[in-house]
Amino acid sequence: MALFAKQTVSIILGGGAGSRLYPLTASRSKPAVPIAGKYRLVDIPISNCINSNLNRIFVLTQFNSASLNQHIKNTYHFSAFSSGFVDILAAEQTPDNPSWFQGTADAVRQSLRHLAKLDFEYVLILSGDQLYQMDFSKMIEAHKNSGAALTIATIPVGDREAPEFGILKSNAENVITSFVEKPQKEILPHWVSDTGDAMKAQGRNYLASMGIYVFNKEILYQFLNEDHPNATDFGKEIIPNSIANFKVLSYQYDGYWTDIGNIYSFFEANISLTQDVPLFNLFDHAQTVYTRSRMLPPAKISGTVINKAIVAEGSIIHAKEIASSVIGIRSRIGVDTVIKNSYIMGCDFYETIDQIHQKNSKGQPILGIGERCLIEDAIVDKNCSIGNDVQIKGGAHLEKMEHPLYTIKDGIVVIKKGAVIPNGFII
Repeated sequence: MALFAKQTVSIILGGGAGSRLYPLTASRSKPAVPIAGKYRLVDIPISNCINSNLNRIFVLTQFNSASLNQHIKNTYHFSAFSSGFVDILAAEQTPDNPSWFQGTADAVRQSLRHLAKLDFEYVLILSGDQLYQMDFSKMIEAHKNSGAALTIATIPVGDREAPEFGILKSNAENVITSFVEKPQKEILPHWVSDTGDAMKAQGRNYLASMGIYVFNKEILYQFLNEDHPNATDFGKEIIPNSIANFKVLSYQYDGYWTDIGNIYSFFEANISLTQDVPLFNLFDHAQTVYTRSRMLPPAKISGTVINKAIVAEGSIIHAKEIASSVIGIRSRIGVDTVIKNSYIMGCDFYETIDQIHQKNSKGQPILGIGERCLIEDAIVDKNCSIGNDVQIKGGAHLEKMEHPLYTIKDGIVVIKKGAVIPNGFII
């Protein structure tokens, strides 16, 4: 497996403007969005690479990249005796290419010149906004043994999800024979695959591309610079053309995987972590999720009934009840507050005692969540100040809405980063 590590360079795509995750992406890129109370989305693919002994990693980014740059700079440091690195490659205008990234394929094309000084045989291309745990070395081994030009990681999906993905069919040797990007529901019966008895029993009859690719170096350069110099997207252009002219392998993955494409999927992915046995296992020592070491004190909890919750370090909690919720780093929650089915992202800093007294004397909300609040079916972004007696209750009854302090999508109330919610406010 170590041989594959020396032969592979990993590229993590930071994604576009992230409009479907707005307002969480209003001031940060998608890979920098906080997840599971203490991590960032980009920590997932980077951790999967490190756990697969792949430690030469580039992260491609274009929008709102400052917080992502800071996170990676403060987090990923390899030994002086290692050749490993995690480097940011931000979109840049050059004399021969004055435009920004136009899509996934164009982003990789514009970044190839930064790989020129490295010795490698394979390029692993990943998305920066997915939640999963995968050993990439096994995928690279299958790719090498098959003699394929390109290997695509695939996962069985059902009727509801299939129109959102690239769907493919493969033969008995797992060689992909046909591919369609985001098919209409009417044509789905023509794209049923033998996904195995366990998957078929769950109604997962279609093979979907996970947006995870292994390319031979020469083939990738040929695709992007010679065969398709104007192609901008892997799913829409590069993949369909490669299947017609080269051997392309399907590598089926049967574990947990979810695409964090919108507010609802992001919310569900976080809340599902509070289950007794979650599908994504944060407690698997063999598949550690790495992030920044913050040297915070342990959480302090007084008089709170907690059921199925994740509470991150540095939190000071006096709440009455917390249920099926994720409480992020440095969260401060006041007495008699109830939080259900919500993700509280926490804070980047603490207010001092003097600052708290000063705000209290003026009747201003302090950093965190005040007393006697009810928060349900909501996401509270970082560094929010929520006053006393505030009620934030999401649900299907709420219509989509945009407000200076919050956004409502799919019945989920998202309190914007740094928002100040006055006492008695009701949503």
